[in-house]
Amino acid sequence: MKKILMTIAAAFVATAMSAQVYVGGSFGINAWNSQKNAGDKSETTFKILPEIGYNINDAWAVGTVIGYESDKWAGVEGVSENAFTIAPYARYTFAKCGKVNFFVDGGFGFTSASKADWTAFNVGLKPGLAVALSEKVSFVSHFGFLGYNVLNPEGEKNNTSKFGLDLDGNNLTFGLYFNL
Repeated sequence: MKKILMTIAAAFVATAMSAQVYVGGSFGINAWNSQKNAGDKSETTFKILPEIGYNINDAWAVGTVIGYESDKWAGVEGVSENAFTIAPYARYTFAKCGKVNFFVDGGFGFTSASKADWTAFNVGLKPGLAVALSEKVSFVSHFGFLGYNVLNPEGEKNNTSKFGLDLDGNNLTFGLYFNL
């Protein structure tokens, strides 16, 4: 019995040692303003999206993003809001070209804002690429989203939903990962 338990323990340790944990994430700052004739308004958005994941093998990984967003509007009575995001995913790496890996993340995300009382939910796919800068550091980028989004601003009768492919600049992120 001891030999069986030791064999199982050794197999578990070997599996855990071959898999890698990674940490990293991305951040963003976005600012815009309108001219006086268009209402003289502006918005500044700050996002920080830390991420942790676990490489199961060379092709598959699982992870989650837990993030914070702050929006401040000027010209609209100084309204500001804070939002919290959580987005678990499974990552499939489908092509490796030297130090560049092409992958797709499949998962869902939930965001909730405090003052403005809105929630958002999405489920879908995000393609991306990872460039190994060294053995421990990778540059990672996601571009686009294919899936379903729901936004629920202040009440049930204001819901908006959409399904499709979105390739605009709002779905472009850059970040760094550190392999532990």
